[in-house]
Amino acid sequence: MSSQTQQQNNTVALSVLTSLFFMMGFITCLNDILIPHLKNIFNLNYTQAMLVQFCFFTAYALMSIPAGKLVEKIGYKGGVIGGFLVAALGCILFYPAAGSASYPIFLGALFILATGIVLLQVAGNPYVTLLAKPGKESTTLTLIQAFNSLATTIAPPIGAALIFVDATASLEQRVSSVQIPYLGLAGFMILLAVAVAFIKLPDARQIAQAETEQNHDGKTSVWQYKHMILGAIGIFCYVGGEVAIGSMMINVLEHIAGISHAQGAFYLSLYWGGAMVGRFAGSAIMNKFQPAKCLAFNASAVVVLILLAILFGGKVAMWSLLAVGLFNSIMFPTIFSLGTKGLGKFTGQASGIICTAIVGGALIPVVQGFAADTVGLLPAFLVSALCYCYIVFFATKGHKADEIAKA
Repeated sequence: MSSQTQQQNNTVALSVLTSLFFMMGFITCLNDILIPHLKNIFNLNYTQAMLVQFCFFTAYALMSIPAGKLVEKIGYKGGVIGGFLVAALGCILFYPAAGSASYPIFLGALFILATGIVLLQVAGNPYVTLLAKPGKESTTLTLIQAFNSLATTIAPPIGAALIFVDATASLEQRVSSVQIPYLGLAGFMILLAVAVAFIKLPDARQIAQAETEQNHDGKTSVWQYKHMILGAIGIFCYVGGEVAIGSMMINVLEHIAGISHAQGAFYLSLYWGGAMVGRFAGSAIMNKFQPAKCLAFNASAVVVLILLAILFGGKVAMWSLLAVGLFNSIMFPTIFSLGTKGLGKFTGQASGIICTAIVGGALIPVVQGFAADTVGLLPAFLVSALCYCYIVFFATKGHKADEIAKA
């Protein structure tokens, strides 16, 4: 196959993967609407409400490595198809969960839904980096993940319109309001799975094997790559911080500005919209500046914004926390690309390990929720600030760990 034909196939594949990232963003962001919705229905405290994120992101801890092994066997395309179908099943299970009006059953459905998203993440992220032009991995993944951010921008107002109901509605009406939206998502994902099955996509496993043969680094295990391990910790911290901030945003706005949940959903879309703008802009900026330097700058900016929010409160806190979304933009794709750079045939395994670290989205919000119950809503954001401090370290030192070891 000529290089021109190969590049055309890669372009088609990357276009298909864009829909994958859009759906992952839309579904994940709907959790920020579910949390205050279920919190009111079941009279939960902050710690209990954050179990939504705990169950969703615990799937990353339990299922990512098995998903990585599955992708190695069935290929990246098979992983994408399977991910859509499993996620669709999780969405369908929201119907009986709402019918039973049981919080634990809701959490179980969320876990199955999240398992499908895990498979999509494990297959999708390395698929993009392997198909990208050499040296443009971070830029390409950032651009495609901009459509993930587009989904997280439009998900809050759409989710609020579909899920939030009038305060005078009965308990049955409030619980059942999630049924039709999630059935609709299930149907759409089944259609995407069928569409992907009929499209001819390149097998990125061959590209990965060729990269290994070219590297000649003598590594026999994915665990021998220090920058991969440090990158996984970076993903843990990033996802944990981002999810904790987004999950508590509506409650923060209510607490410091008296903004209703429905209005808060609009402002929440600004938080995720900032990530979308930042990713589109970041994909261009990183053509001129090193991705690691951009990552260090953004993570430092987030730490400063969180500290401003804690120190000043009020409108300063509101706009500082909303601005965090803009600087979050390039973090996941850049950390992932730096953490998997040069891994060749180990890329699939590394993706499983790094996606396991997305469990930070389960643990950090619960820790921050406990801190909010204990020391107060705004001071609890110090938990997130510490996460971003680690990302500064990874951007400046951690991603070069194997290069430093060679030297």
